[in-house]
Amino acid sequence: MQKENGYVGNGVLTAENKAFYAEYGYLIAPDLLTSDEIETLKGETAAIFRGERGDIPGLLPVERCETDREVLKKYVAVHFPHKISRIIHDYLAHKRVVDILTGIVSPNVKCMQSMLFVKAPGKKGQSWHQDEYYIPTRDRSLVGAWIAVDDATVDNGCLWIIPGRPGYMMRRVAYDGKEYADVDTVDVTGLQDRPIPVEVKSGSVVFFNGHTLHSSLSNKTKDNFRTALVNHYMSAESMLPWDQDGNLPPTEDLRDIVMVAGEDPYAWKGLVDANKPYLRPEVLKIKPGI
Repeated sequence: MQKENGYVGNGVLTAENKAFYAEYGYLIAPDLLTSDEIETLKGETAAIFRGERGDIPGLLPVERCETDREVLKKYVAVHFPHKISRIIHDYLAHKRVVDILTGIVSPNVKCMQSMLFVKAPGKKGQSWHQDEYYIPTRDRSLVGAWIAVDDATVDNGCLWIIPGRPGYMMRRVAYDGKEYADVDTVDVTGLQDRPIPVEVKSGSVVFFNGHTLHSSLSNKTKDNFRTALVNHYMSAESMLPWDQDGNLPPTEDLRDIVMVAGEDPYAWKGLVDANKPYLRPEVLKIKPGI
């Protein structure tokens, strides 16, 4: 029953789904996007990494004979693709995604980040982390919407989640192993028996709270990508004291946002265009371990 309550059937959020999210910190919505929408995302992903949607620092020249797969194998991910792609920007407010967000977050929802992952065979995973550690909200409303563009399996590096919503930021420690691309990880000592793999089909969306622990392992397949579009949202009622990992001046409320539902209580502040698309490095060091 517990597992059933974590699945959003036909994209329709139930009271049981809401209770499950409140306690366990995640939901899975199978088949939320259509096959046509997924094909559109796949085509747009190739166009972005080919440089056809605008320049991103670090993009490599593309030879005329290179296939999309050959191009994508050179990269890990791009942050803020919605800044240069109208399609990605439109998908931030995908109706079926937003319908669930307004049920678990607030009637008023804003988005502050998009990330497009193209985990090719052999690429490493992400260590255990809590998104709120990087993107602080004042009301703990942060939620990631993880859209599976490819089927995500244990073999190709699907998400792993530790069910629950810790009420604090857990300790981070140094990491020097080969499974993750990060130099630190959350210390999950005592929780090793709790992680669950989140294997989902293309078109499914996984929602998880900013305090919920999650990670992914390396892609151990020889020919399967694990592409995913991950967007981050929060309640519009909360201000966003985010300096984008130290890349922007400190602020009490970063106004580089996209409203996707309801009203913006801080509309009088206006908007800014502060974040720019950038390629995720192979070895990731965002903040030092604490």
